[in-house]
Amino acid sequence: MSIRTLIVDDEPLARQRLKRFLEPASDIELLTECEDGEAAVAAIQEYKPDLVFLDVQMPHLNGFEVLSAVGADRMPVVIFVTAFDAFALQAFEAQALDYLLKPFGQDRVQQALERARTFLEGNAKKSFQDHLAELLRATEASRHAARVLVKNGDRMLVVGPAEIDWVEAYGDYVRLHVGRQAHLLRSTLTDMEQRLKPEGFARIHRSRLVNLERIKEFITVSPTELLVVLKDDVRLNASPTFLKDLQRRLGAAP
Repeated sequence: MSIRTLIVDDEPLARQRLKRFLEPASDIELLTECEDGEAAVAAIQEYKPDLVFLDVQMPHLNGFEVLSAVGADRMPVVIFVTAFDAFALQAFEAQALDYLLKPFGQDRVQQALERARTFLEGNAKKSFQDHLAELLRATEASRHAARVLVKNGDRMLVVGPAEIDWVEAYGDYVRLHVGRQAHLLRSTLTDMEQRLKPEGFARIHRSRLVNLERIKEFITVSPTELLVVLKDDVRLNASPTFLKDLQRRLGAAP
């Protein structure tokens, strides 16, 4: 049986790496690849694939939003590709779904394929779609919990995780940097890390968190000094202590 397959990831190198790992599987028929969520929704509706490798963290429309746009009852079997941990992995495991945690190797891809084959050959797609619907409900609840309320004059603003570029400790507060604006929130950095880590944030310094989607590059200044450059060219001092975890979260190859 040929498994008609779609790859969705905004990183060209990640797509290339996954294609290389899929080459030994003679039953995989690669239909196309997509670099963003909007293209993924269109491709799923047009090609109606059997299997989708779906990146969770993408700009504009992430993996969960792709599920929502297509509808869990119309989704093919999905293998999630993610740099998430904490809540997201617990949710995948609880719903008996499979995921590839970046960086992954060929053996892990083959294990995920075997599980997908079991779903497809056993005609268990309806059960899988029920699991997808439950996962969507769980992740929606998580995203609502991660939103924060900040005071702005006489107004209270609702700030979602995707809007935040980086966070810094500021005495008894944290400062949320949202574009050119900064908002103070009564909280500790540790508490914000617990809330935002499942949403794709990582600590780069004992006093700073950064949205992984905002990172453009790293610059090594010295063995003890590292700069993280964001996509808007903001430069943040970082500690090399956190570099290994950052590389893992960003899906760097082992």
